[in-house]
Amino acid sequence: MRNPSRRQAGTLLERANPLSKLAAAAALTLAVLVSVDWVSSSLVLAGELLLLPLLRIPPLTLLKRIWPLIGAALIGAWGTALLAEKTGEVLLDAGPLLFTSDSVAAGIAIGLRGLAIALPGIYLLVSTDPTDLADALAQKLRLPHRFVLGALAAMRLVGLLVEEWQSLGMARHARGIGADAGPLARARSFLGQSVALLVQAVRRATRLAAAMEARGFGSGDRTWARTSVFTSLDFWVTLYGVVLAGAALTAAVLAGTFNFILT
Repeated sequence: MRNPSRRQAGTLLERANPLSKLAAAAALTLAVLVSVDWVSSSLVLAGELLLLPLLRIPPLTLLKRIWPLIGAALIGAWGTALLAEKTGEVLLDAGPLLFTSDSVAAGIAIGLRGLAIALPGIYLLVSTDPTDLADALAQKLRLPHRFVLGALAAMRLVGLLVEEWQSLGMARHARGIGADAGPLARARSFLGQSVALLVQAVRRATRLAAAMEARGFGSGDRTWARTSVFTSLDFWVTLYGVVLAGAALTAAVLAGTFNFILT
C-alpha cells in the first residue's frame, strides 16, 4: 500500500509539489531572460523576496548562503557599467573610468537580473526534499527510473562530499602537507586534495552502483512507497510565478525599458 508524501508537515513551500515550484521558477527565469532591464528584474526580485517568510529562514542565514551570488552579481554589474556603450548623461569621467546613465542602468539591470535568476534555485533547494523531487519526476513526468534514482543519489552525496573535503583538509594539515604559506604550495596542496577527493568519489560511486544493482534498481517497473500528488496549493504556487512573470514584463513594456535580449 502506498503512503502519502511527508510534505504535509513542512512549511507552505515545502508542502507544494516540486514540479509546481519548478514551473513557477521556470516562468520567472524566462521572464528575466527575455529582457535586460531593471524594471522587470526588480519586480521579479521583489516578488521572490516576498516569499522569504514562507521559508522560515532568517535573512542573515539566507545572506550567508547566497553571499557568493551577491558578490558575482555586484561584479557583473560593475563590469557591465564599465564596459557598456557610453550613451546618455555622463555621471563620472575619471580617465579610464567613464560611467553614463545608460551604462549604469545596464549594470544595475545585469546585477538584479543575476539575483532574480539565482533566488528561485535557492528557494527550490531549501524547500524541496530530494526524495519528493525524485518521486515527482518519476511518477508525474515519467522520466526513466535510472536517471531519477541516479540524480537522487547524486543529490544525497553532495553534502557528504563537502564533509569529506573538510576531513581531507584537516588530515593533510595534521600531516604538515600544505603548511607553507606560499601561493605555489597552496596551489599544489589544493590540487592534491582535489585528486584525493575525486578518487574517493569514484570509489564510492562504484560501490553505490553495485549496491543499487544488487537491490534491483533499474531492473524493471518499480512501486513507490510515497505517492506524488498535486493539490490546490500547487495551482497557486504555479499561478504566482506565471502572474509575477507576466506583470514584470508588462511593467517593463509600459515603462519603456523592455529590452529584448536578441535585439
